[in-house]
Amino acid sequence: MTQGDDRILETLESSGLVLSPSVIAYNTDYTRNYINKRMRKLLNKGLVERHTEGLYSITDKGRAYLKGEIDASELEDSE
Repeated sequence: MTQGDDRILETLESSGLVLSPSVIAYNTDYTRNYINKRMRKLLNKGLVERHTEGLYSITDKGRAYLKGEIDASELEDSE
């Protein structure tokens, strides 16, 4: 997990919306390309879900990670 991953998850959680990588990039000062790469990893870890091509929201597992209920080391094997 990276600092960018935390920012992506925080942005999704605080908005309460389904967002595109472009919108997340605009609101986090990361590039869209970086967000796209990280979204694939977050999706594989079960921290975000894809609604349709290019639209994502945070999962309950993602919320638990942000609350500290899941340690980042527990997620490393699922990449």
